Amino acid sequence: MTNPLPRLIERFFGQRLARQRNVSPHTIASYRDTFKLLLKFAHRRTGKYPSALRLEDLDAELIVAFLDDLDSGRHASPATYNLRLTAIRGFFRFLAFEEPAYSGQIQRVLAIPGKIGSKREVQFLLRNEIEAILSAPDRRTWVGRRDYVLLLTAVQTGMRLSELVGLDRSAVTIGTGAHIRCFGKGRKERTTPITRMLNATLKAWLDEPPVGNGNALFPTVHGGQMSPDAVQYLLAKYVLAASKGCLSLRSKRVSPHVLRHSAAMELLDAGVDSTVISLWLGHESTRSTQPYLHAHLAIKEAALAKIDPFDKQSPGRFRAGDELLAFLDKL
Repeated sequence: MTNPLPRLIERFFGQRLARQRNVSPHTIASYRDTFKLLLKFAHRRTGKYPSALRLEDLDAELIVAFLDDLDSGRHASPATYNLRLTAIRGFFRFLAFEEPAYSGQIQRVLAIPGKIGSKREVQFLLRNEIEAILSAPDRRTWVGRRDYVLLLTAVQTGMRLSELVGLDRSAVTIGTGAHIRCFGKGRKERTTPITRMLNATLKAWLDEPPVGNGNALFPTVHGGQMSPDAVQYLLAKYVLAASKGCLSLRSKRVSPHVLRHSAAMELLDAGVDSTVISLWLGHESTRSTQPYLHAHLAIKEAALAKIDPFDKQSPGRFRAGDELLAFLDKL
């Protein structure tokens, strides 16, 4: 009988991910890397070449061993561990429809838990730090004006780096109802309104003659689309220049994603509801916006002010009166 595993994997990538779910190339690349690692690990463990592996070989025991190898052998972070597990789960959910006879094996794999890792507090810039960075580009030059508009757009819209470099001139609507249209994760389109300041700045930028024959909003000197590395380089350059006058920047690691966090914190500081911020940033779920609430000191201080002082009479803490409850209370 023909081995169905290679065919199933091909259909998962070509039909399920690319056509039915229409996922981004980044997602396909991430899932591809996971399966390359998994198939190589299965080859070492079973002695079978990837094309000879059968569906029965990819059981829960092998998947757990693969994840353990990522943890101990490759020292993968919890985020990377969970990313690999997400790709494997996606494939096994696909198998649930394609190969229902393997439902027991599929359910055992889907039951493998993810890893809980420690979450660092969101890093963001204060208003004076943002202003120092925006003052760094020399706007007397074309490159300086481009970099200033790019940084201002990043910090006021909260766009991801991939979204910024992918913008073209037609994505910007100037005037009444000014906004920028972009495509985020999963090729989801969203529209972000812009401030009057950014509206005026972008208008002046678009009025300048375009470079080359390209249509990129933030082109290279040759007219092509900027790379993410180029944006990271120019940001690092301006942060270094700004840190000479703004000393607090010297202790911060500023990346394009920190500008995105800073935009979210500016919105939160202005009193914008977290659900609106979630829509603004293009988050899949409002849960993704929760870290900004944890990082916002003013919100914590406001919550603290509402707590009754300790000198008031209170019923006191519950004390366990049962041995089992007492044991649990000590954990």
